[in-house]
Amino acid sequence: MSLRKMDVLVVGAGFSGLYLLHKLRSSGFSVAVVEKADQLGGTWHWNRYPGARCDIPSLQYSYQFDEELQQDWKWSEKYSAQPEILEYLNHVADRFDLRRDIEFNTEVISAAFNEERCLWEIKTSKGDVEAKFCIMATGCLSAPNTPDFEGLNDFEGQLLHTGKWPQTPVDFTGETVAIIGTGSSSIQSIPVIAEQAKHLYVFQRTANYSIPSNNGPMDPDEEALVKSRYPEFRKENWENGFGIAGLEEESLATEASDQERQEKFNHHWEKEGLGFLGAYADLMLDREANELAASFVRGKVKEIVNDPEVAELLSPKFTIGCKRLCVDTGYFEAFNRDNVTLIDLNTNPIDKITVEGLIAGQEEYQVDSLILATGFDAMTGAMTRIDIKGRKGISLKEQWKDGAKSYLGLGISNFPNLFTVTGPGSPSVLSNMVPSLELHVEWISQCIEWMRDNNKTVIESTKAVEEEWMMFVNEVADQTVYKSCNSWYNGSNIDEKAKEFLPFIGVPPYTEKITEVAEQNYQGFVFDKTN
Repeated sequence: MSLRKMDVLVVGAGFSGLYLLHKLRSSGFSVAVVEKADQLGGTWHWNRYPGARCDIPSLQYSYQFDEELQQDWKWSEKYSAQPEILEYLNHVADRFDLRRDIEFNTEVISAAFNEERCLWEIKTSKGDVEAKFCIMATGCLSAPNTPDFEGLNDFEGQLLHTGKWPQTPVDFTGETVAIIGTGSSSIQSIPVIAEQAKHLYVFQRTANYSIPSNNGPMDPDEEALVKSRYPEFRKENWENGFGIAGLEEESLATEASDQERQEKFNHHWEKEGLGFLGAYADLMLDREANELAASFVRGKVKEIVNDPEVAELLSPKFTIGCKRLCVDTGYFEAFNRDNVTLIDLNTNPIDKITVEGLIAGQEEYQVDSLILATGFDAMTGAMTRIDIKGRKGISLKEQWKDGAKSYLGLGISNFPNLFTVTGPGSPSVLSNMVPSLELHVEWISQCIEWMRDNNKTVIESTKAVEEEWMMFVNEVADQTVYKSCNSWYNGSNIDEKAKEFLPFIGVPPYTEKITEVAEQNYQGFVFDKTN
């Protein structure tokens, strides 16, 4: 790719990038997408680990911008598996003829804003690009975290990371396998790997809450009902705090009787997956209410897991929901298998990785495959790993070293004409991601259209509104239990990362806010600033 000039360059060909391409191209802009992978899909390309599956119901985790697409596409399961989601995204790309404007195997190395020319100069692995606008559709969970274990490079077996799984199938039949971490990807993959492996060692630092998905084939009657009223159904997405239809609840756990609570918790355990936290309105607001829900889940773990010591290790001690709630298919049951061993890293820390396996608690484990289920540098990592420079050569990584700040998760001070999709300060990971990113794509597209129609060249959020907004983000979080534990929501999984709560809690008020900002000619943003 030689030097190219265009109106908009989009980085990333996942859900966000594909819709941005379609939306902006339809509005008459010259636009291209660059994608470092050899195919589209974003997180659903890279996360191919065994059991990878969405934790939002399929009928909600899908595009809504095209009614015919909504009606035509048929999901096979209540919760879609990675291959089907990837198939869906490929269908969308073909349906709207998107591939011709996507550059695959193209990594963005650097991006610098030229103040004199009012454009972005972007260096990629396949050449240089000049664009009036740069949009980072890089995803919130797309920068895998690989811990700096001593001897990691010495391991001569198969080394895998759940966040960048090979495209070719991996067969663990007859192997001894170790997996480090018990977050979402591990919780989904352990039951599948356990069925193949001769033996599976699970190394756990922190137990996590998980709710059974109760997945199954798509109910045709439910599908027909939803499709008959899709506009109303989608509207319900936005009326719920998490952007998931059907979860609105006004009753309080602290006011219910013991029997009422038990019955409702049981119902949500058996039916709702992530929606378990929607059983009562006060679960994420009140410590007492939260403990009632947490205690219920711990009790379920102890009912399922036969070994009392293992059950205790698998029972989280923190508030439920302050870390990402997981959804599983047979996770806790897997620990009843003779070929699965749980190792507590708090009493048996990993000393080092060896040629043949790892040493933990002075005991050596020889394994054929070592899997790192160690998560991501969430929310910001995909951007800070690119050399992005704004006004006066200011580095984004440097600007965010004491905490990532943006205005509404859309704009960043000192970085004109740079937009982020579901960036820090937006509901993003605390919402149904597809409707949330659609909201951002439409807002960004309409903003660029407005600038074109009103002869505006440069847009930039101010430091003042950015600071004010992120302060509000944390004030809202302070009214909940989200800040009561360490999580990737606040960067606690990355040692060198500033510890600041990043997502905005509450889809309806956020939607109202960004709508209001747009209606007031993008209040809080400044235009055509020259210095």
